[in-house]
Amino acid sequence: MCGTFAYLNYNVTRDRRFILEILFNGLRRLEYRGYDSAGISIDSSSPSFLSADPNGQFADSAPPPLVFRQEGNIESLVKSVYKDVASTELNLEEPFSVHAGLAHTRWATHGEPSPKNSHPQTSGAGNEFLVVHNGIITNYEVLKETLIRHGFNFESDTDTEVIPKLAKYVFDKANEEGDQTVTFSQVVLEVMRHLEGAYALIFKSRHYPNELIACKRGSPLLLGVKELSEDTSSGASFLDLKFISENGRPKELFLSSDASAVVEHTKKVLVIEDGEVVHLKDGGVSILKFENDKGKHGSALSRPSSVQRALSFLEMEVEQINKGKYDHYMQKEIHEQPESLTTTMRGRLIRGGSCKAKTVLLGGLKDHIKTIRRSRRIVFIGCGTSYNAALAARPIIEELSGVPVTMEIASDLVDRQGPIYREDTAVFVSQSGETADTLLALEYALENGALCVGITNTVGSAIARNTHCGIHINAGCEIGVASTKAYTSQIVVMAMLALAIGDDAISSQARREAIIDGLFDLPNKVREALKLDQEMKDLAKLLIAEQSLLVFGRGYNFATALEGALKVKEVSLMHSEGILAGEMKHGPLALVDENLPIIVIATRDACFSKQQSVIQQLHARKGRLIVMCSKGDAASVCPGESCRVIEVPQVEDCLQPVVNIIPLQLLAYHLTVLRGHNVDQPRNLAKSVTTQ
Repeated sequence: MCGTFAYLNYNVTRDRRFILEILFNGLRRLEYRGYDSAGISIDSSSPSFLSADPNGQFADSAPPPLVFRQEGNIESLVKSVYKDVASTELNLEEPFSVHAGLAHTRWATHGEPSPKNSHPQTSGAGNEFLVVHNGIITNYEVLKETLIRHGFNFESDTDTEVIPKLAKYVFDKANEEGDQTVTFSQVVLEVMRHLEGAYALIFKSRHYPNELIACKRGSPLLLGVKELSEDTSSGASFLDLKFISENGRPKELFLSSDASAVVEHTKKVLVIEDGEVVHLKDGGVSILKFENDKGKHGSALSRPSSVQRALSFLEMEVEQINKGKYDHYMQKEIHEQPESLTTTMRGRLIRGGSCKAKTVLLGGLKDHIKTIRRSRRIVFIGCGTSYNAALAARPIIEELSGVPVTMEIASDLVDRQGPIYREDTAVFVSQSGETADTLLALEYALENGALCVGITNTVGSAIARNTHCGIHINAGCEIGVASTKAYTSQIVVMAMLALAIGDDAISSQARREAIIDGLFDLPNKVREALKLDQEMKDLAKLLIAEQSLLVFGRGYNFATALEGALKVKEVSLMHSEGILAGEMKHGPLALVDENLPIIVIATRDACFSKQQSVIQQLHARKGRLIVMCSKGDAASVCPGESCRVIEVPQVEDCLQPVVNIIPLQLLAYHLTVLRGHNVDQPRNLAKSVTTQ
């Protein structure tokens, strides 16, 4: 949660208006990470016009950086900034050959949405140190009490405010002790030594003009590099960070929580690792490694070792982060699912001629498949939609692998310190690969010696880096807060995982080949299900005034019931509950009357006859039924034409959840639009849950 963004131009002249727009557009790309308040910081004047001492530091009389903060979405900030600029007659055409700017969009954790709680947070009057932060500082109260005793006054309710104030304290202390050569990176490293929790931080200081420092622990952060006089013939040096840092050519540097804010500017990126401190100065990039045991020694701050890293090439296109012909990102991502599923399976499904076997190739797991087969059990660990996807895949994994599969909600596993053994395979499912609770569970599983497998949508994410092996779902960039295409791609990846684990069993060969055939045809079936769009819009019109919705599922489609209900409550703000149909008579049946809408998922699988019985019992109690069934089954599932029927294409039972969730996604989308809520930015939610 929260989006951090920074922009630094070096040896290329940009006016203040251009810099503002770069920062605003960066925030717009990150707004799905938080949208209750936002802020930016830019310089009040070009540093070349300011007085400096012989060490290159600003004199006390130098104008402080400008800070603009506003409650509400990014556009509220934009209007506020231009209003303030007009009232102060700030020159938007003033040129800067070098300039460092900060930006932040917030999802509130500590303190309600308000200008004082927005970022950048400041060290105090004069804005000597400014910080934007994604994450949570768990020991901020202790630090705050200490800083108050040293004379600091706090204005916000945030945990973040301790960071710039601590930076000022460290800087002032070093100068009092006569350490006039204290560097920006030394100040930040000393601040990091006192921080506990998860964070991605970007620092700006008037004492170090035109410099930025970024560091992280747990929360995502990356660096983008755009050289404005690129020589593509430079061969091996093309992605060499050391070469780029030393060449002195004009360039633009970007720091961001997410690649979506960088891809329109450059595809050359560096994913910053935990414990790394990235210092942008004089057009160069230096990377230092934070080591907690290197604290202060006498009067000198620690001098850490440097790290050599290479840039990587971003596999993303600008088109992926644009809405195109669609009104909302969620709508676009629902309709992209035939293509995203195709991409997920590309190169992984092998189906030759009549004499050739049908099989699955998962390169990220090839060295560990035998270990997974020998596991005592497979433990799936996730949160929210990712948990539901794993639940949908559990039956087929148990069937084909013969290994017991258990499900764990990440936060609950950590809370109760549930047993994880060396003989276990722990599979961590997360779209972002940065989910805080799932990362804590991963740390716990690693400590207990389990084989850890990651299933994520983000190359280079924390889960992708820290697991022993894994699979990327390759669903493409998902910006809508409510997950859609990532969910269906996760199910497909886990179905392929089941096929890979069970690949050595002769007895299940026919079943595996039928599933592989089903996977090849799945995008077409999803495309067919998307034709229900208008039908779901009509249904949404009937449900627009309802206060509650029940969804009954069983077997493979218990997960569909949970996920469909989650989508409705996430975006349309209607109470909805997914219920295991086998539990209907153990309490939920008491809710049934002629007014409460109930969706029953009754597509063809091993539980079909049981679901027919459920429908009959609900009908006998005058339930207001909406039944989802396989094409051609309307007459057999709808007693006396007393209910509304949604017919979906039939596929292999283990793949049916992928098709069945499509109408429910569409229903949630249309309900939200008709009720006048923000589809892509649901109330109180944000996309990447990087805080506990």
